[in-house]
Amino acid sequence: MYNPAQMIEDTGLPSTERLLELVDAMAGRPVVMLVDMVADRFVSGTPKRISREAPVLILRHDSETVIPGGGANAVANVAALGGRPLPLGVVGDDASGRELRALFNARGIDIDGIAVRVGYRTPTKVRILGGGRHSIKQQIVRYDIEDAVDLGGEELALFDRALDRWRGMASAAVLSDYGYGAVEPRLAPKLRAALAEGGALLCDSRHRLADFESIDAATPNAEEAEQLLGRELNGDLDGAGEQLRRTLGCATLLVTRGSSGMSLFLEGAAAHLPVHGTTQVADVTGAGDTVIGTFALATAAGGSPLEAALLADYAGGVVVMKMGTATLSGEELITAIKSDTELPERITWAGS
Repeated sequence: MYNPAQMIEDTGLPSTERLLELVDAMAGRPVVMLVDMVADRFVSGTPKRISREAPVLILRHDSETVIPGGGANAVANVAALGGRPLPLGVVGDDASGRELRALFNARGIDIDGIAVRVGYRTPTKVRILGGGRHSIKQQIVRYDIEDAVDLGGEELALFDRALDRWRGMASAAVLSDYGYGAVEPRLAPKLRAALAEGGALLCDSRHRLADFESIDAATPNAEEAEQLLGRELNGDLDGAGEQLRRTLGCATLLVTRGSSGMSLFLEGAAAHLPVHGTTQVADVTGAGDTVIGTFALATAAGGSPLEAALLADYAGGVVVMKMGTATLSGEELITAIKSDTELPERITWAGS
């Protein structure tokens, strides 16, 4: 039985040595992940001139890169940290879908649970960046290619076959819902059934977190938490967090609060973690994917909710200093832990 409060009582305040042990223990740990697959496409150019046809900047095309985005970014983060993601999802038979599958395959990520839907447009966020040849490119505009999928019998059968192969292998599973249809609440019990005994089911949902029943942990950001509550967190953070945790029916609630850090809510306890690193960030794109990926992988490695939250805090502080959709390696996480050994001591508890 997943018992987060008991895990914290057993382990106490995490030491640097314990956190480093957990990073090592992450290596090869499987995590089942039902996600909305998104492609982040970055098109970069060098300013050429102002158009004579309209008051717009003309760029000379320099490069184009596709990176796993959305739930696919959470999968990529687990892999980058040395874990073994086992993804379920849907892509289209288009360029973005082929590129995502190729990227996963090149990184050694199992793609047998990723269905290819004919005629479906893989959700793609296209960012146009411009800047001098030797300067950092800045985002000028973004457009989204969006399509929603209604899971059919073939996709569901593919998911079932993959889950049967993976049954009992993982101690953590992730639902990463961006609203594109692949992450249906009715599938949550199937993921739980595929977990090893005592495994934890974690959920990150952009728009409908309350629809996912019987989850063990949720990782909304502050804005999502406020939308669910119908009020701001700032007035009574501890009370609001506990109310939301009870409303969602989960044992663990981790609310990410940007430059204010994170807040972890358990039954009878709440811990507020300061942000790792500087509050002046480079890019917050995909930081939430890093948080749930790290939290899930640390949980799979045997970490308590507080230990997993601390590792996610360190990881989030690293990726927001990178441009674009980013991941971090286990080595980068180790460096962050060693560079800020006092972070656990700066945790404040409810009422303190």
